Amino acid sequence: MQDTLTITWQEKVKTYAALSEEMGKLHPEILELAYQENWFKLFVPEVYGGPGKKLPEILRLEEELAEADGSLGWTVTLCAGAGWFAGFLNPGLAAEIFADREVCFAGSGAVGGTAIKKQNGYLLNGTWNYASGALHATIFTANCRLKNESGDDILDENGEPEIRSFILKKEEVNLLPGWSYFGLIATGSHAFEVKDLNIPENRTFKINREIEVADQGFDYPFLQLAETTLTVNTLGMTNHFIKLVENAFYLRTGLKRYTDEQVLFFTGELNNCKQETQGLRTTFYNTFDQSWDQLINNGKINEDTLTELSAISRKLAHACWRNAAKLYPYCGLEAAKKESEINRVWRDIHTASQHALLTFLV
Repeated sequence: MQDTLTITWQEKVKTYAALSEEMGKLHPEILELAYQENWFKLFVPEVYGGPGKKLPEILRLEEELAEADGSLGWTVTLCAGAGWFAGFLNPGLAAEIFADREVCFAGSGAVGGTAIKKQNGYLLNGTWNYASGALHATIFTANCRLKNESGDDILDENGEPEIRSFILKKEEVNLLPGWSYFGLIATGSHAFEVKDLNIPENRTFKINREIEVADQGFDYPFLQLAETTLTVNTLGMTNHFIKLVENAFYLRTGLKRYTDEQVLFFTGELNNCKQETQGLRTTFYNTFDQSWDQLINNGKINEDTLTELSAISRKLAHACWRNAAKLYPYCGLEAAKKESEINRVWRDIHTASQHALLTFLV
């Protein structure tokens, strides 16, 4: 039964992926699937209606989603990842937000605004870029620098400007269309802004500080959470690309365009790319699972394990980019045709590669 269900959602995604790209956002049929499967609530605690999944299962699902369609995988990863903030929100606010079947978080990790502390809340102004899922988001998260009413920075315990995260409702923000990039088009990662917005005190939070809802894994370090979820997206897209390259090349060999020696050479290149990607994938999941076991069993992850996990995340992502580049010339002109599936996947991989978190191996 599970295999049948898996095939069903993957086939549905395949049917609508190109249409999503044409629309510049996830197709309504794909959104409905996401709501049915609770994909945008992957990290939400069960007390708020979440599916009760934990990070080891979520990572593997996100890889599958990205393999089915890069825009879907990326949007679910970024939106569901922001939903992880549920564990740090005021419980009354969280219960209200997650009562919505179609709740979806979008936002930015950048500090794009200021928040002036008032007697009963905050006054916000700012602009934030690259909010994946903005066109169907119900909640936006935004990081702001805190200031007092005189305009001076409020300092934290280390004497640095205090940064706080805020919850904004969709009717409170203005979307700024500008997602004009050549890949991950259906993520609709537009910018948003607020001007002189007053919000109450209970709409601010700080991650990994005060866990409002005790749920297994909510104290997983945010850096490695972000690194691993982005890595499995690149991995999933690359898995898809390798399969398409293989099909495209061997289809062309039927036209007798290549010699036996050339076919043999390509087969060697293909197998090397597969082996490297899958070998690093195994190491990646082994390292992640080790970190998860340490957290659950010991209450803390060893620093050496976290360092190793960050390193293998980057190494795997870089191998994916490198192998995609190595195999691209064997695809034929179909891979350069912007309406083709293989071109869409290639563009998605290279757009995802521009996320700064995994850029450097060190």
